[in-house]
Amino acid sequence: MAEKKKAAEGLNIDKKTVISIAGILAAVMLIAGTLTQVLPRGQYETDANGSVIADTYAENPDYKMPVWKILASPVLAFTNSNAATGAAIIALLMLVGGTFLILDRIGVLKYLMAVIVNKFRDRRFLLIAVMVFFCMFLSSTAGILEESLTLVPLAVAISLAMGWDSLTGIGMSFVAVAFGFTAATFNPFNVITVQKLAGLPIFSGLWLRLVIFVAVYTTLTGFLIRYAKKIEKDPKKSPAWATDREIRDRYSLEVCEQTLKMKNVAAAAKTFVIALSGVLVGTVVSFVLSVAGARTGNELMTAIGSYASMGCMAVFFPVGGLLAGRVSGLRGKKLAAAFGAGIKTILPVVPLVVFILAITYILNEGMIMHTILHRLSGAMQGISPYGVILLMFLFIALLEFFIGSGTAKAFLIVPLMAILCDLMGLTRQSVVITFCFADGFTNLLYPTSGMMIIAIGMVGVSYKNWLRWSARLFLIEGAVSVAFLMLAVAIGYS
Repeated sequence: MAEKKKAAEGLNIDKKTVISIAGILAAVMLIAGTLTQVLPRGQYETDANGSVIADTYAENPDYKMPVWKILASPVLAFTNSNAATGAAIIALLMLVGGTFLILDRIGVLKYLMAVIVNKFRDRRFLLIAVMVFFCMFLSSTAGILEESLTLVPLAVAISLAMGWDSLTGIGMSFVAVAFGFTAATFNPFNVITVQKLAGLPIFSGLWLRLVIFVAVYTTLTGFLIRYAKKIEKDPKKSPAWATDREIRDRYSLEVCEQTLKMKNVAAAAKTFVIALSGVLVGTVVSFVLSVAGARTGNELMTAIGSYASMGCMAVFFPVGGLLAGRVSGLRGKKLAAAFGAGIKTILPVVPLVVFILAITYILNEGMIMHTILHRLSGAMQGISPYGVILLMFLFIALLEFFIGSGTAKAFLIVPLMAILCDLMGLTRQSVVITFCFADGFTNLLYPTSGMMIIAIGMVGVSYKNWLRWSARLFLIEGAVSVAFLMLAVAIGYS
C-alpha cells in the first residue's frame, strides 16, 4: 500500500499519452526531413538583427541536407542556438517535478487548495473568472509561458476539489496563459518584437488590443463556466473522466480540509508562498528590462529581460519547495529522496522536448522555410486586402506547427509581411494583431507545441481527449480572430 501511495504522489504523467505523442512527433520529424529533400532550398538575406530582407530570396540548388543529419537531429539539435532554450526548459521541468512531489507529500498542495476553495465556496464560478484573468493578464503583459507550467497541477487539483475535471483546471491556467498571447497588450515577445520589425512605435495601437483582450477573456471564461456546470451535473461527460478517477480521491475537499488543522503544514505553505513571491518580482523585472531594452535598442538588456522570469522561477520555486519540506520536518536524505523521486515523475516528457527541438533543427538546416515564405508572398499578389489578411493569418497559424517560438516566427516573416501590407493596402498595425491571433491559441492545438504537450501530460490527459475538449473552443476563438481581422481592415486600423 505504501508503494502505491508513493507512486500516486507528485505529477501524474500518463506513459501511454507520452508514447503516442512521441510517435506523432517522430512522424512529423520524418515528414520535415522528407520536405528538405523534395522542396527547393533557398534563403533570404538577413540584416544585423536577423530579420529577412525583401527581394533577396535566392535558391541554392547545390545544397541538400544530408540524410544522416535528419536521423541524428535529436542529438544535433543541441549544437545550435536553440540548445540553450531547450536545455533550460528541460531543467525547469526537472525542478518542477521535484518540487511538486515534495509539496504533495508534505500536504502543502492540499492546504493551498483548501484555502482557495473555502474562499470561493459560495462563489464557485468567480474562481474561474479570477484565475483566467490573472493568467491572461500575466501573459498578455509580461509574456509568461513556460513559467505557467507550475500553475497547472495546482489548478487541476483545485478544479477536482470543486467537482469539475482536469480539463477545467488546464483551461483556467495554461489555456488562459496561451490566450493571453492571443490578446497581447504589452507582451514583449510578440507585440514589442513585431512592432519593432514592422517599423511601428512600441505599444502603438493599444486601444484595439485592449478591446481584443476583453473579447477573448469573455469568450474563454464563458466557455469554461458553461463546461464546468455541465461536468457538475454529470462528471462522466468529461473526456478526462477515466484518468481523473485515479487522482480525484487524492484531492477531495474532505482530504484537503484536513490539512487546515495541521500547524506544520500551514507553516510550510506560508514559507512556500513567501518564496514564490520572488517569481512575481522576477516577472516584473523581466517586463521592465524587455521594454527598456526594446526602447533603447540595448540587446543585452532585452536578452536578460527575456530570461529573468524563467530564471527566477527556476530559483525561487524549488527553493520554496525545499524550504517548505524542511519546515514540515522532511529533511536530509528524505528531502533529497523526495526531490529525486519527483524528478523521475517528469522524465517521460523530456523526449518530447527533444523531438520538438529536432524538428526545428531540421527545418532550419534544410533551408525550406524561406522557400515556403517566398512562394506564399508571390501567391498573395492581386488578392483583396480582406483575403490577404486571412491568408496571412492562416499561414502564421500553419507555421506554428513547425516553429513554436513566436520570436523566431516574427523575425522570419514580419519584415516581409509588413512590406506586403504596404503593397496590398493594409496598415502595418494589422500585422501585429494578425500575428498575435495566429501565434496565440494555436499554441494549444498542435502536437509540436511542447508546452501544451507537457501541460496535459502532467495530469495524464491524452492528446486525443485534449482535442475532443478543445475543438469547439478553437472554433470560437477562430471566429473571434477573423471578426477582429475584418474589423481592422474595414477601419484601417493604425
